[in-house]
Amino acid sequence: MTSRDQKKAVLHEKLQLLRSVTNSSAISCTCVDASKYIQELKQKVEACKPDLAEESSLPMVTVETLEKGFWINVFSDKNCPGMLVSVLQAFQELGLDVLDATISSADSFRLEAVGGEQPQNESVDAQMVRQVVVQAIKKCMGS
Repeated sequence: MTSRDQKKAVLHEKLQLLRSVTNSSAISCTCVDASKYIQELKQKVEACKPDLAEESSLPMVTVETLEKGFWINVFSDKNCPGMLVSVLQAFQELGLDVLDATISSADSFRLEAVGGEQPQNESVDAQMVRQVVVQAIKKCMGS
């Protein structure tokens, strides 16, 4: 195979890959079509930006179930006065005792805590803990 044939084969493979990514079945794609497609993609990205900005401002809360309680990890880009108090009040509402915690609240807010369930409180699950903690943080942030 000559060098020219090899280059042609490589270009054909790349074209096929591009077609599969863009769902294009056109044999000849003009520059106008390509630029139009790129503009449409840019518009879609711009339309998604407000949603992404809203999501990034929300706290990230993960809860894992332990043998007798929960491991709770909270991270928020923003910290507001009283956020720790709000989260601890949420734990109290759920009947969770804080057994161990690591907290950082300079500009952002980070909390890793192990919450132990009180014996009479068996109806609490990880999803409920997550929802209550997220609500407490949103309330503190005023949203």
